[in-house]
Amino acid sequence: MIINDCQAKPRIDYPCPWLFKVIGFEMDEIEKAIGEVLGDAVVTVSASKASSSGKYQSVNLEMEVAGEEERDAVYKNLSAHAAIKVVL
Repeated sequence: MIINDCQAKPRIDYPCPWLFKVIGFEMDEIEKAIGEVLGDAVVTVSASKASSSGKYQSVNLEMEVAGEEERDAVYKNLSAHAAIKVVL
């Protein structure tokens, strides 16, 4: 019998660096939204890719998160911003 353990929650040792992929319509608006949501947090934002049609832009957002609660809050708050379409 093969037991598939892929359903187990991964163990993450915090604090640790975390990379979010943030997708929206305009690069300036995405970066402004990140600033509004994260305030004075130390982050690194770098351009990523644009969709083939050019409609969507994405950035990589890297920051250190203190725990799962902070990571989830950043994800939730970025996802709720009007300038951001998707956060991965």
